[in-house]
Amino acid sequence: MRLEFTKMHGLGNDFLVLDLVSQRARLDAATIRRLADRNFGVGFDQLLIVEPPQQPDVDFRYRIFNADGSEVSQCGNGARCFARFVRDRRLTRKDNLRVETASGIIELQVTDNGWVTVDMGRPRLEPAAVPFDAAAEALTYPLEVNGESVQIAAVSMGNPHAVLRVDSVDTAPVATLGPAIESHPRFPARVNVGFMQVINRKEIRLRVYERGTGETLACGTGACAAAVAAMRWGLVDRAITVHLPGGELQIEWPDDQASVHMTGPTARVYDGVLRLNDVSGD
Repeated sequence: MRLEFTKMHGLGNDFLVLDLVSQRARLDAATIRRLADRNFGVGFDQLLIVEPPQQPDVDFRYRIFNADGSEVSQCGNGARCFARFVRDRRLTRKDNLRVETASGIIELQVTDNGWVTVDMGRPRLEPAAVPFDAAAEALTYPLEVNGESVQIAAVSMGNPHAVLRVDSVDTAPVATLGPAIESHPRFPARVNVGFMQVINRKEIRLRVYERGTGETLACGTGACAAAVAAMRWGLVDRAITVHLPGGELQIEWPDDQASVHMTGPTARVYDGVLRLNDVSGD
């Protein structure tokens, strides 16, 4: 089967993007894992799929699969790439899009400079909504992991996030603490783990260990979750720059009842053709 695709990235968080509006295909988890392999496949952090909408008041359906083949509900960097992709492929001429995801409707706006602003919706802070095992909502929660207790914020931006404040992201134990928290039993659906360093009232630095993928150069929902945590802790203003290894994102959260808005760039790397009959599973 011949299938056209585009390789894209948002601040180094890279994606294979498929148009399944004008093409037809079914990819199982084994095939996705093979395609994600950076030695034997295309290589990517997530697979993004564009599908026809299932609701009358939206433009597209947007699905996201991690490199391990698991489907997830939201990806902020992917949403920006999604908006550019459907414009570049002439699937729409709209600057403002309503897109259906597994976590609800999101709104995307392509700006004059080519950046994309994503209305990420309101953060969910109730433990059951993350999901996170806790008796009641709190600003911070103690978490026992690797023989120590760490303080985290638990935030859902359509997918679950744990946020830790660290003195320096350069020396943060991302490689060891990240996977330990990702699979912690108090997060029944696993969790993305953000290591946040506050620079000043308008800037933070962030590294993210992503659920099902590992550390990535950027994570849009992770940037939103970290910004929400820092704002609730009173450490930063309501509009900040998040510095990730792959670049910068602008995050705004005007007040606790408002939606979070994320703005950032996208890049198309190349277009290609898959022949799925040549891609074997595990």
